[in-house]
Amino acid sequence: MKIAEANIVMVPGFKNSPPDHWQSRWEAKMPTARRVQQSDWHKPVMEEWVGNFTTAIEATDAPIVIVAHSLGGQTAILGLVKLDSEQRSKIRGAFIVAPPDVENPAIRPRHLMTFGPYSREPLPFPSVVIASQTDPFCSFEVAGDMANAWGSLLIDARDSGHIDVASGHGPWPDGLMVFANFMKRLEA
Repeated sequence: MKIAEANIVMVPGFKNSPPDHWQSRWEAKMPTARRVQQSDWHKPVMEEWVGNFTTAIEATDAPIVIVAHSLGGQTAILGLVKLDSEQRSKIRGAFIVAPPDVENPAIRPRHLMTFGPYSREPLPFPSVVIASQTDPFCSFEVAGDMANAWGSLLIDARDSGHIDVASGHGPWPDGLMVFANFMKRLEA
C-alpha cells in the first residue's frame, strides 16, 4: 500500500508531539496524514482521548493506518474495542512507537494509569511495536509482552530512550524507513 492510498491517523501521546518531533515532521510530509486532536494534552482523560480517537476513525472512509506514539498507542488500542466491525475493517495496520507501561504504579503522572491495563487481545490487522531498551516509561520486556499479546512485530530500537525529541529523535529517518517497509506489506 502506498501512503497516498491510506489515511494516516497520527495519535500523539501525553503532551502532544511538538513541531520538531518525528511524528509532527512525518505528518507535515504526508498529505493524507491527520492528527487526532485532544482538548487537554497535559491532563489526559482516558474516555475523552479514546472518544476523540474513535471519532477520527469514524469520520474516515478510506483505508486507515494508525501511527501512534507513547500514550497515543494505548489510546488507539483502547479505542479499537469501541469501534464496530465495519469501522475496524477500515484499519489496515498500526505502527505503535514507545508504548508506555500504564500498569506500572511508578508511572508519572499517576493518572496515566487510567489508560490501563493494556489489552491482551490480538489486533485484527498487521502491526508493529517499536520499543527501546532504555525507555523510562516502559521496560523492553513489558513492551515485548504488549507486542506479543497484540500479535505485533516487535522491533528493538536499542538505546533510544522514549523515541522522542528529548532522546534525539527529531526527523528519525530510521523509523521512517521501517514505516515505509511496513506500508509496502499492507493491502490497500
